[in-house]
Amino acid sequence: MGDTTMGEEEEEEEKGRRRRRRRWRWRWWVAVAMHSVLVLSGQSAATLLGRFYYDHGGSSMWLQTLTLSAAFPVLFLPRLLLFTPQSPPLLPPPSPLLKLGLAYVGLGLITAVDSLLYSYGLLYLTVSAYSLVCATQLGFNAVFSYFINGEKFTDLTLNSLVLLTFSAAVLAVRSDDDPAAGRHYGLGFVLTLAASALYSLILSLMELTFEKLVRSRSLRAVLDMQIYTAAVSTAAAAAGLFISGEYRGLRREAEGFGRGEVGYVMTLIWASVGWQVTNVGLVGLISEVSALFSNVISTLGIPIAPVFAVILFKDKMDGVKVISLLLAIWGFISYFYQHYLDYKAQKKATVLGERGDARDASA
Repeated sequence: MGDTTMGEEEEEEEKGRRRRRRRWRWRWWVAVAMHSVLVLSGQSAATLLGRFYYDHGGSSMWLQTLTLSAAFPVLFLPRLLLFTPQSPPLLPPPSPLLKLGLAYVGLGLITAVDSLLYSYGLLYLTVSAYSLVCATQLGFNAVFSYFINGEKFTDLTLNSLVLLTFSAAVLAVRSDDDPAAGRHYGLGFVLTLAASALYSLILSLMELTFEKLVRSRSLRAVLDMQIYTAAVSTAAAAAGLFISGEYRGLRREAEGFGRGEVGYVMTLIWASVGWQVTNVGLVGLISEVSALFSNVISTLGIPIAPVFAVILFKDKMDGVKVISLLLAIWGFISYFYQHYLDYKAQKKATVLGERGDARDASA
């Protein structure tokens, strides 16, 4: 009788563990989906508004750089109000604040440099070309993830790397009648390519910071990382704005903006909010999955911005861009399929492990 009761208790405990695992998986998928939506929506809106700023008379590089991080105060409210349960105790306690603070400062300064490079790239390229060159960030991220985060390469991952590299290379042979072609096009291409590489490095360093220093997967930790790094980046961009002297021409730039002063201010505000939405989603995906996966979702949004740019800004979607776009999509699908195979293998291993435990218990 006692053995029967003990067996029933063990069975109930096992059922409880399975229910908790299912709930955790459901919550994980919801979190990943939520962060993905933030990345896709925020990135598309912010990219288009950045191009809108330049097309209607904006020209300040440092102001555009500042826009990429200046809206971080909007994150204070969710940081204070949202309650996030503590992560499972699978990680050691957080590192000392000094180490964490230095990491945030370093990430913030690198982000400021990266934002400046992106601002120049967006000035010299059309939205379509800019977005497609940014597709190389996934390939760069695969390399950084391998060396920094221990990500394993597979045939599909390598295929993705090659395809996305060719996707950007195709853009270098644009026709002469394209408005973006010319001496500024080459410079814009190089700067955007460098920005993509630096951006990929930042994502890998963020993942390393989560693993080695933050040691938490909560939403509070995600918001903390974004707030502190954005604050440092904003301070650096503001310093650049004043040291360069660009701030003296902002009043004149606002008065001459094609959509008026109100349109000028609203464009900058909403572009900045869009980038904060994007960055929260990216950091959340790094926390929940990996830097490489967050970059995959960011790359998924690449076809979205050019489509809206063709509609809103009358950008050309010529044959070269179409080929480059298809290569970028093919590269994304290759990586996503590899992630799907990894998920299936992990799920199968979990099921086999549970069956083995059940057989051992019954024996």
